[in-house]
Amino acid sequence: MLLDPWQEKVMKTKGNMVLRSGRQVGKSFIIGKKAAKFAINNEKKLIMVIAFTEKQANLLFSKILHNIVMKEKEDKKKYISKPKPTKHIINLKNGSTIHCYAAGDTGYGIMGFTIDLLIADEAAWIKEEVWNSIVPALAVTKGTLWLLSTPWLSEGFYFDCFNDPNFTNFHQSSEDCPRITKEFLERQRQRFTKQQYSQMYLGEFVDDFKRVFSDKWINEVCVIEQQSEQKEGFLGVDIAGMGEDESTFEGLKRQDDKLIQFHHETTTKTRTTQTIQKIKELDIKFEFRKIGVDDGGMGIGVFDQLLEDDQTRHKIIALNNARRIIDKDDKQKKLQKEEMYNNLVATGERGEIKLLDDKDIKASLRSITVEENGRIGGRYSHITEGIIRSAWLGKSKDLNFKVYSIKI
Repeated sequence: MLLDPWQEKVMKTKGNMVLRSGRQVGKSFIIGKKAAKFAINNEKKLIMVIAFTEKQANLLFSKILHNIVMKEKEDKKKYISKPKPTKHIINLKNGSTIHCYAAGDTGYGIMGFTIDLLIADEAAWIKEEVWNSIVPALAVTKGTLWLLSTPWLSEGFYFDCFNDPNFTNFHQSSEDCPRITKEFLERQRQRFTKQQYSQMYLGEFVDDFKRVFSDKWINEVCVIEQQSEQKEGFLGVDIAGMGEDESTFEGLKRQDDKLIQFHHETTTKTRTTQTIQKIKELDIKFEFRKIGVDDGGMGIGVFDQLLEDDQTRHKIIALNNARRIIDKDDKQKKLQKEEMYNNLVATGERGEIKLLDDKDIKASLRSITVEENGRIGGRYSHITEGIIRSAWLGKSKDLNFKVYSIKI
């Protein structure tokens, strides 16, 4: 596969690097290739791959492993030693090892390693406490740091590295990628706000974003360590299309004066029929009182089918982000999406909801921002979108609000 000019420069660059880009430009591809080459050509080195969540770290880790395997086939030579690679470690015959871990909230689980090369994927989302914990691990070895990410706010360690003369920086827009069509980008431009598009596809830092859920809020709410099966709760669903972000299924149960999360699940690249079947299977298992689905966009087909199904027709509730809630005096209120987010924030502030202590859930909550024009969204919003629907269903016994659809 031919490399783009900027990817060729990455391969030739020595020392610390920081990459920011729009989505799908090939940054993890080229870093996977470069990391594999480094591991093969350098003896007795410890390479560490991290991201805020294990899932994200594993994506880059798997690309490194793939490149090593391809190099073995090309050279007709074995580079990987026993034991076989796991999802956390690859051992090479030259004594080098490649490790893969989630950074989490503090980086505590990574402390103690002496690292020669630290690679951080989605580095903009890694918390400052993590950098304070693991960067010193490079001191003894005078090790190298590679950071790659779609950008976020104009602050923090990742942002600061772009002005650090010790780093070679790269900036690549999705609009400059020859593999991404103009038609696709135009659809995304229409789907997202100007600020969200700039962040996700132009790779620009955005200054006027503000987080909806603070770290304090997340630390006080995301405290449940284990899932326990519950009955007659509420299911919030956010639906993605084939090849897009994850569909998510979030279950909450009212216990005394609190909403408690007991189920969190995501699926990728699932068809409408598969999503419908997943919802019905979860309903059989948990006997939900209500099921909330966005009946706009990708959710139309799912909602319509569930509305016709005898099992779910009396449970399914349309929670469309583009609708407005009308009060008893027929006075127009905020978009339902805003109301659902406001409800989750307020419920958490009052201590009336407890969510699972899960890295993916935390990452999603941390990504949610509100622009100056009031629009709410985020890079990893799908999980939170499921949670706001479940929390909305569980907030009141009276769900017979009056709604109508508008375009936004």
